Amino acid sequence: MSVKEIIDSARKLMDKSLEFNKSQIGKVRTGRASASLLDGVTVDYYGSPTSLNQTANVSVPDARTIVINPYDKGILQNIEKAIQQSDLGFNPQNDGILIRINVPPLTEERRKEFVKLSKKYAEEGKVAIRNIRRDFMETLKKEEKNKTLSEDDRKKGEELLQKVTDEFISKIDKILADKEKELLEN
Repeated sequence: MSVKEIIDSARKLMDKSLEFNKSQIGKVRTGRASASLLDGVTVDYYGSPTSLNQTANVSVPDARTIVINPYDKGILQNIEKAIQQSDLGFNPQNDGILIRINVPPLTEERRKEFVKLSKKYAEEGKVAIRNIRRDFMETLKKEEKNKTLSEDDRKKGEELLQKVTDEFISKIDKILADKEKELLEN
């Protein structure tokens, strides 16, 4: 493998890791309503577990309300039950046609807990990025040992890999900073 192929492979894996990390941090609740808050909710849809967004239209008409309009009105009870069991702390209101969720404002204590949780997710993301870097550093060393890369190419590859790693770490830091700002706003 060439240095470029190794760096490109590392970048692809880091991209996937970043996207996963972004979704993890995005699920942390803020004081605002967001359809992504319900991403992890699965509904019993005629015997098979199905994600909520495949069984209903989820919309956010204002900053404090989430409205769920099921494609099949027969599963309203199941959606309501799934949300109550989801451990999100929401109390859905079923009016027979749609479900409304009022997102209560967060207390200062809860905000700080969510900031901590966001930091934990960000740190896990950074560790994943560093693990990818470590694995590809090993690949560079193996390629040099197998005589497919020169020592200079390996060193150049390690420098490039470190730059890519730093780029992704700073992206995670930015996502975390944005989330913290969003959480601590009143």
